[in-house]
Amino acid sequence: MTGRSRLAVWGDPIAHSKSPGLHAAAYAVLGLDWEYGRRRVTETEFAHTLRSLDGSWRGLSLTMPLKDEAFRIADSHDRHAELTGVVNTLRLGATIQGFNTDVGGIVDALAENGIAALERVRLLGAGATASSALVAIADLGATRVDVRARRPERAADVVALGARLGVDVRVSEFTAAAGDVDLTIASLPGGTVLAPDVVDPLARTGGVLFDVAYSPWPSALASSWSEESAISGLGMLLHQAIRQIRIFLHGDPAIALPDEDAVLAAMRAALTS
Repeated sequence: MTGRSRLAVWGDPIAHSKSPGLHAAAYAVLGLDWEYGRRRVTETEFAHTLRSLDGSWRGLSLTMPLKDEAFRIADSHDRHAELTGVVNTLRLGATIQGFNTDVGGIVDALAENGIAALERVRLLGAGATASSALVAIADLGATRVDVRARRPERAADVVALGARLGVDVRVSEFTAAAGDVDLTIASLPGGTVLAPDVVDPLARTGGVLFDVAYSPWPSALASSWSEESAISGLGMLLHQAIRQIRIFLHGDPAIALPDEDAVLAAMRAALTS
């Protein structure tokens, strides 16, 4: 590629995205003359819009509802994308490489909160983010996962993924009896509100809450947990972005950035500014 590299986050909606600020902060520390923007792109527009990009484009970050379609479009997939059927990062070039950095983002966010090993976990929701969460907690050693879904019959993909990972996944409605778990991961859409008679038993038995939602915070769900036992999704956002930048720079989410501690510090500051 010649000239200034262009990157962006695409999704629908997209105006709320914090990714431009995160990436700009990182690029400044790294001394990269890269341009990172945002664009509202619907699922039906995605393939056509992607084909219209010229050679100045290095990569894309993708949010809902584009992650499934991005998986179908990519010419290759990393392990986490292959497992989940979800791509949130595209590296563009002669071929289109697809990655799922949400899995590693969850693992890293939990680790910085002192959670590096798990056995029993509850997962609220059964969509694309739930699949990434399931792979993450399997990587951390979880053997049993209690999945709660509004429509349990729609959790077939999560159950099948659990079987591939060697994790015993049991699916039930939100109102089913709740046993004790070490960690609850909420992958519900931002703004979801559960009735008190539903959420209170889940909070009492749910251990630490990791809620992928982060705005506003505390979320409605986190308000039912004690303050010290609820973790927002900002850490996931930060760490999946670090992995995206590794991909855009090196083509590999596992290769650390130059002076990565300074990059992380600048990105954290951008999140709180």
